[in-house]
Amino acid sequence: MNIAAFETATEWCSVALWLDGEVRAIEARAGQRHGELVLPMLESLLAQARLASSDLDAVAFGAGPGSFTGLRIACGVAQGLAFARGLPACGVSSLEALAEESGARRVVACLDARMGEVYYSALEKEGARWRVVIAAQCVPPAQAPRPPGAGWVGCGSGFAAYGDMGFERVYPEIHPGAAAVARLAAPRLAAGEGVDAARVAPVYLRDKVALTTEERRHR
Repeated sequence: MNIAAFETATEWCSVALWLDGEVRAIEARAGQRHGELVLPMLESLLAQARLASSDLDAVAFGAGPGSFTGLRIACGVAQGLAFARGLPACGVSSLEALAEESGARRVVACLDARMGEVYYSALEKEGARWRVVIAAQCVPPAQAPRPPGAGWVGCGSGFAAYGDMGFERVYPEIHPGAAAVARLAAPRLAAGEGVDAARVAPVYLRDKVALTTEERRHR
């Protein structure tokens, strides 16, 4: 199975190919240029693998939460490829992809959501899959619930913005990437869990991108 995967939920633009178990990936710190970079990055990876987009069997993308614009780009590119070729699509939680990138087994995934909040979840690796211990939510850092037990590792830009939040080990530089999205999506797609492109959508967790003047005054 050949899968194209995209992850643009953060400032990083990341594209990967899953080629029957081999993963090839490329990423760049994109700022606001995800839309310019994502398709050329895919074309570069396909050329390196001596493949065309017609050789793809499925597509996957980081569904969020994260940057609203970034999520729409990843979902839109995945839908475009899937619609054009009748391929199944699979959205993968960007917080789960962040946990997968960490290499740890108990992960508090935390992305800076701006506006004094974080996108936050706790996940534990069970076999090849992640079990959600604390469901994904958008909360002020001080209100983020602590997962039960010990051995939790904090990962993501939320820790860069708000400190260690009480965790002993944090890795703020780790970010969700398309390679992790591909690894997580591959067994799901192989099991027939892919869906029609019209049914996939980003996961925003909140419905606004900025505070009003009144809201800022009360923060």
